[in-house]
Amino acid sequence: MTRFAATFAKPRPALVAFITAGDGDTAANLDALVAGGADVIELGMPFTDPMADGPAIQAANLRALGKGTTTADIFAHAAAFRTRHPDTPLVLMGYANPMTIRGADWFAAECAKAGVDGVICVDIPSEEDAELGPSLRAAGVAPIRLATPTTDAARLPDVLNGAGGFLYYVSVAGITGLQQAAQASIEEAVTRLKAATDLPVAVGFGVRTPEQAAAIAKVADGVVVGSALVEIIAGHGEAAAAPLEAFTRTLADAIHGAKENAA
Repeated sequence: MTRFAATFAKPRPALVAFITAGDGDTAANLDALVAGGADVIELGMPFTDPMADGPAIQAANLRALGKGTTTADIFAHAAAFRTRHPDTPLVLMGYANPMTIRGADWFAAECAKAGVDGVICVDIPSEEDAELGPSLRAAGVAPIRLATPTTDAARLPDVLNGAGGFLYYVSVAGITGLQQAAQASIEEAVTRLKAATDLPVAVGFGVRTPEQAAAIAKVADGVVVGSALVEIIAGHGEAAAAPLEAFTRTLADAIHGAKENAA
């Protein structure tokens, strides 16, 4: 089984936790997420124009780039993480320029070498899959696709074609961290998406509290939390690992017990 398959086969929803590479003590923060119960790690690739991200992650990108974080550093973090955590799925999330500037084959090969399981490229839509998708699939790396509230029935098959790992449902038509969709709209969307694919469906954007995460976890296969974690790093800097682990634990407990508590 792949790491994704093994993780989502567990009889509980998954916590997908996002932080930005190069922001604070990345290795310690990644270890804190795993220790706190995160099931899947998303490691953001800092970029100058993170168009899908709100103020918290924009600021994390600037902090990371200000420290001189490079693509080589990101792959070094990924490879070291894989050595320390052989079973936890690791996703790189970012934008097309850093992923394709040296060629898609190069990027896919580096992902595979570092033990990266999946890639989310925000600004390469499914219609432009040829830019990166074939190289990722050939290297055994899952192209993880995004569906949104505006992804209609006509376009959804294109979004799912060639996708892997899990389907990331962006629950708001906006940027990260600033707003949350109504629970009813999330439930309706997840039901619709799960009828169209066998991929697990994880819901993100605007999830900030254990209570919000638990409500979503009652219907989804996974819940993605990013800005709330990144804000802890912003507040604690190089000493963020302990508070990051503590908050991650509250999220993981809420998500892991959501369906059991609803029964």
